[in-house]
Amino acid sequence: MKTSGNTILVSGGGSGIGLALAQRWHDAGNVVIVTGRNAAKLEDAVAGRANMHAAQLDVTDPGAIKAFATDIVSKFPALNVLVNNAGIMTYEDATAARDLSSAGDTVVTNLLGPIRLTDALVEQLAAQPDSAIVNVTSGLAFVPFPKAPTYSATKAAVHSYTQALRVQLEGKVEVIELAPPAVRTDLTPGQSTREGYMPLDDFADEVMALFAAEPTPEEILVNNVLPLRNAEKDGTVAEKLAYLKSL
Repeated sequence: MKTSGNTILVSGGGSGIGLALAQRWHDAGNVVIVTGRNAAKLEDAVAGRANMHAAQLDVTDPGAIKAFATDIVSKFPALNVLVNNAGIMTYEDATAARDLSSAGDTVVTNLLGPIRLTDALVEQLAAQPDSAIVNVTSGLAFVPFPKAPTYSATKAAVHSYTQALRVQLEGKVEVIELAPPAVRTDLTPGQSTREGYMPLDDFADEVMALFAAEPTPEEILVNNVLPLRNAEKDGTVAEKLAYLKSL
């Protein structure tokens, strides 16, 4: 993936990882569009950045995704990079029957959202030079967080989907997976200051350095996530699962 000269769409770009990377891509010489549901956060995200643009989008609404894709391509015909970053995480108690509405929202946002947005833009991307799709998964795709089983499952599913998509789009669109470790963001209550989690700026800086490698790795993996990514190979899944259970 080129480091500059792209037109990049970042879903969930109004806060957290999406915002940190979107602003760095903008500052590196790319046109960047950030999407999300919160208009105020989006406007704050683009303030003072001439080539950074805000566009509201609810990735849980399939009709809205189709209309958005048509509109955004008309406004930005050079769009060549899609970053599927929008996601939610909730803790769940699966030991008894419960209201599954939050689990359903997680599946729709974290799994169907990227699938639908990719589908809506894949022909646009395939027609552009130097095009790429970046799917943001998680270290929890490889060892699940017991308190967030549906979140972990959706990230594992997006990991698998990304591998399949890479094969189907070979020679047309570069497909990259970004799997973060635990990062200090507002994804869950108190996470932005949680001890042991990676500072957001440190994470974003390391990610940008990895994207600058030639060729770009198929998986963008900062050092902090390697123990989870390599747990199966290293035979440490049970150990890592026990640690995550203790959190």
